[in-house]
Amino acid sequence: MYTFFANLADEVELPASDRIVSRKLAAGPGAKAVLFGFAAGQELTEHTSAKPAILHLLEGTARITLGDDAFEAEAGAWALMPPHLPHSIAAQTPVRMLLVMLEG
Repeated sequence: MYTFFANLADEVELPASDRIVSRKLAAGPGAKAVLFGFAAGQELTEHTSAKPAILHLLEGTARITLGDDAFEAEAGAWALMPPHLPHSIAAQTPVRMLLVMLEG
């Protein structure tokens, strides 16, 4: 059994304003994948996760904070985050982002 998407960005809407939307794409042993759409100006404030995760910016520009480091990230940016790392994302333009939460 497998899951295939021809274009991940097409799988979540870009909200018109003042919203963040999410769509669970897949969940199984070892990982869970969630696609996010951010309106420009929206953010997920600093938080942590008990699990390691991969963040992949698919579209747009965002300020991403990982621990004490902040990055101006564009489409194609990718990060592997260890458990308990404080992180946040603030969309400067409309953003589509894939988050993969890993077991372990």
